[in-house]
Amino acid sequence: MTTADSAIIARATAWLGDSFDSDTRNRVQHLIEHEPEELTDSFYRHLEFGTGGLRGIMGVGTNRMNKYTVGMATQGLANYVLKAFPGINLKAAIAYDVRNNSRYFAEITAEVLSANGIEVYLFDDIRPTPLLSFAIRLLGCHTGVMVTASHNPKEYNGYKVYWNDGAQLVSPHDKNVIAEVQQISSPADVAFTAHQDLIHTIGEEIDNVYVASLKTLSLSPEINERFSHMKIVFTPIHGTGVHLVPRLLRAFGFNNIIPIPSQDMPDGNFPTVHSPNPEEPEALTLALKKAKEVNADIVLATDPDGDRVGVAVRDHHGEFVLLNGNQTATVIIYYLLTKWKEKGWLIGKEYIVKTIVTSELLIEMANKFGVESYDVLTGFKYIAEVIRNLEGKKKFIGGGEESYGYLVGDFSRDKDAVIACCIIAEAAAWAASQGKSFFEVLLDIYMEFGFYKEKLLSVTKKGKAGAEAIVALMERYRNNPPQRLAGTNVVGLKDYKLQQDKNLVSGSIKTIDLPTSDVLQFFLEDGSKITIRPSGTEPKIKFYFGIKGILTSKQEFDSINKRMEDRINRIIEDMKV
Repeated sequence: MTTADSAIIARATAWLGDSFDSDTRNRVQHLIEHEPEELTDSFYRHLEFGTGGLRGIMGVGTNRMNKYTVGMATQGLANYVLKAFPGINLKAAIAYDVRNNSRYFAEITAEVLSANGIEVYLFDDIRPTPLLSFAIRLLGCHTGVMVTASHNPKEYNGYKVYWNDGAQLVSPHDKNVIAEVQQISSPADVAFTAHQDLIHTIGEEIDNVYVASLKTLSLSPEINERFSHMKIVFTPIHGTGVHLVPRLLRAFGFNNIIPIPSQDMPDGNFPTVHSPNPEEPEALTLALKKAKEVNADIVLATDPDGDRVGVAVRDHHGEFVLLNGNQTATVIIYYLLTKWKEKGWLIGKEYIVKTIVTSELLIEMANKFGVESYDVLTGFKYIAEVIRNLEGKKKFIGGGEESYGYLVGDFSRDKDAVIACCIIAEAAAWAASQGKSFFEVLLDIYMEFGFYKEKLLSVTKKGKAGAEAIVALMERYRNNPPQRLAGTNVVGLKDYKLQQDKNLVSGSIKTIDLPTSDVLQFFLEDGSKITIRPSGTEPKIKFYFGIKGILTSKQEFDSINKRMEDRINRIIEDMKV
């Protein structure tokens, strides 16, 4: 039997001390004696507290989500909040999702924050992430924590940290919190003994304000009433959307909501799916089956923490198809812009926001409507940062990212699948009022603004050698950019690491006014865009392909779509991915 490294054994042995409970000590002793590989994985490093917080497999050890790693992270957060807001009665909100141990980790977080004199508002049951963001602002909190691992497998849990604007941490707070967390060297540094009088339970009263607020974002209540019978299949995939999504859909006027009973049961084991990720077709298998049985109009599926939504609609052949994140964002933004224009709300101070890897079609539409648009780095916290910086100056309409996250209105400051589901349903009703389907509206947009087709390719390169290969790949593309791709000239290069926007025809260089990030973008003379970005959380390098074509009629869609798919494949070949 293999044995663990001596340094790892020494680190594990420290967890046999009196600072740890008996269950933890017994489990660590078992790993030392019988499971060297698991011991190594559990203790070979400290679970990283990144810019978004914690995320990892649950279990004992420094590299696991457990009472002690959560407590140490929370102590570091408390230390920074106390420094950032000196002499103030501090408040924090905490919510949690359906995952195993989420309630337990939420309680640990509440206890540590209260032990540091911070007043805590802890939700009484599971809630979606956007409601935590909303509650922070509603209650005037200085920080907040959402216990979730989003759509990761069931073995994982996580911990996302929010600031007083209801958004996830951005600079300088992200780096400052990380620095404080790194100063906590052992559980002995953590104040675990709660001040119970500082911990308050919150629940339905917050839900009621949230639902009432989001209901005001409906743009076509009279159309919704006409199409209240529209068949909507909805699944929360065992997650937090189970109550609030149907409730808000009904508040919007939609009464024919068809559930998937087996997936309405909150369950951190996600028993009916391989992965609770609405980006993956398998996660919508049961919903699509039900949709076909009942002849539904639309399918909506939210992820475990209720911040992202997958959509399926009938295409021009009457068959259900899954929309990608860019397609859903396109129809959402087009619908919002159209209705705002009809209502006379576009007066020159409105804007949308998207991430740099999201379709350029959103910018094309905004330009046509005379609405300003902003591009930000990947991560919804950057969309929220724009909203915060422009608050009181300009009006946010909506925004989104290609990874199925959207926000309408600014009541929350994170992606919000609850309001997104309702606006998607409303857009479908609006389309029906014109004798069209949701998909036909998308085709109309393609005919008016250009046919934008996107594809994501993730390449996994594990281990030290893989990490080095990713670095080398980025440097190759950075230092030797392709001149032509699929027979089309590359005319622009944006290097977000060097913060340079290069015109490869004229040679001119502009400065990119965004934080540095190891991302490259190539722009082709036909309007196509290729983005290369190493993942910050996985051993992957991601290639985002967005190409632009012309669609003159709906009848041509299939042939043009196939031609564009072939074009993307030629670009992939040319880039030697």
